[in-house]
Amino acid sequence: MNTDFSTANLGNSGIPVHRMGLAATYRPGKAAIHEAIDRGVNFVFCYGFDTQAMSVVRDVLKAGRKDIVVATGAYNLIWGHTNLRRTLEKRLRKLGTDHIDVFLFLGVTKRKHLTDEVKSELVRFREEGKVRCIGISGHDRRFHAELATEGVLDTMMMRYNAAHRGAEEEIFPHLQPHNPGVISYTATRWSYLLRRPKNWPKGERVPTAAMCYRFVLSNPNVDVCLTAPSNVKQLRENLAAIEAGPLSDEDMQFMRTFGDAVHAQKKYFM
Repeated sequence: MNTDFSTANLGNSGIPVHRMGLAATYRPGKAAIHEAIDRGVNFVFCYGFDTQAMSVVRDVLKAGRKDIVVATGAYNLIWGHTNLRRTLEKRLRKLGTDHIDVFLFLGVTKRKHLTDEVKSELVRFREEGKVRCIGISGHDRRFHAELATEGVLDTMMMRYNAAHRGAEEEIFPHLQPHNPGVISYTATRWSYLLRRPKNWPKGERVPTAAMCYRFVLSNPNVDVCLTAPSNVKQLRENLAAIEAGPLSDEDMQFMRTFGDAVHAQKKYFM
């Protein structure tokens, strides 16, 4: 758990991170990624298909920047994953580095996906010094809580936003004593928190992206909240969330009420 709105240590790793992390999934351009890093964003998630982030991070590492926290991962079998080690070695080569800071087993939709073999392989990566922190991403909150209690994983990535707040009761209370790092994503719930739901009164305000990020960052259990802007303008708007600080009690209640209205729409993929 952190006590600073803009910076934190990534769980038990002690790695200092800017609490707004960057994913270039929507290809904002290399200039946007460089600007984010220049403005203090040091946690960058590099998906294998994300050529923009991979290229920029490789250049930054080559230039000797020591504060960059590089995160990546491999998808499980249902998403086409075939070999954890092969994926890790490929990322190391593409990034031109001898280690990855955070390596996740991605898309764990069922408990059976995280086999003992997979966990053992992840632990070996850490023991070999090729990875500093290991973890998973997934949607099964109770499973996340069990893994947090077990204490083998250093980090976990999960969905958390004003419409999906289950982690507040099902995961966050179980983070101690092992204190794994918490990385959250989809603060805007795939932009649905930026739109007026059908059951929302006309004339009533709708959240901005900055409010969505401030909602997440106002929770001290979240170490890093990922943002995935599609251009420089969106990046700057999202970073404004850090500058604005925590939400007021009034705005926090507004976000929870609006989140409930959005959640009630029950989109099939949510």
